[in-house]
Amino acid sequence: MLTVHAAPLVLPVGAAPVAQGAVAVEGDRIVALGPYDEVVAAHPAARVRTWPGVITPGLRQWHGRWLLTRCYHPDPREADALGDQPLRGEEFERLAAGMDATRWAGSVRRGLQQMLRYGTTHLAGRFHDPAVRTAVARSGLTEVSVVGAPGILLGEPGLDPFMEGYDLPGSVHGPLTVGSRADLAVFDVPDEEALNASGAEPCVATVLGGRLVYRRR
Repeated sequence: MLTVHAAPLVLPVGAAPVAQGAVAVEGDRIVALGPYDEVVAAHPAARVRTWPGVITPGLRQWHGRWLLTRCYHPDPREADALGDQPLRGEEFERLAAGMDATRWAGSVRRGLQQMLRYGTTHLAGRFHDPAVRTAVARSGLTEVSVVGAPGILLGEPGLDPFMEGYDLPGSVHGPLTVGSRADLAVFDVPDEEALNASGAEPCVATVLGGRLVYRRR
């Protein structure tokens, strides 16, 4: 099915922003990108999803391996005891010492789900732990090279790719282009300047290979 994702502003990166823009997706590919009226006229039978804010390429997380293997992502049922934020450092070490494979795999899956909530579609690095490798493969997130990674991070990584990308061009996996894989993120902000200031926290939707895999309720 062909779907048109429309928003007040599309930020393709590497090309001019498109006001009242749209991205048409068929299967896992972008088939059109431009002003909403033109895209819809060219694809009149498409389903239309209208979003607030801006549509951008999906984001790249440089520290996926660390976030999945050096953090514990609590189950909501553990919130009373562990809270709802990733546990790291000494807290993680204490939990990891007695963690079985089932609990570990659950943490990895929840970590990947959290990344989708921040518009992440690409993970830098290679994953050797079997549980992590399997979960990443099933998630549909794309593994990419660490070549070009930023320098040493001062402090610990976070789920927001803007922490190291610093701006939109530095945080995305690549530009939106016709023919490329349909990896998109949607943020409820008015423009690129506001997105740079807020980071990925206002993400309202993530599209991974043409599939809507996260939508804020």
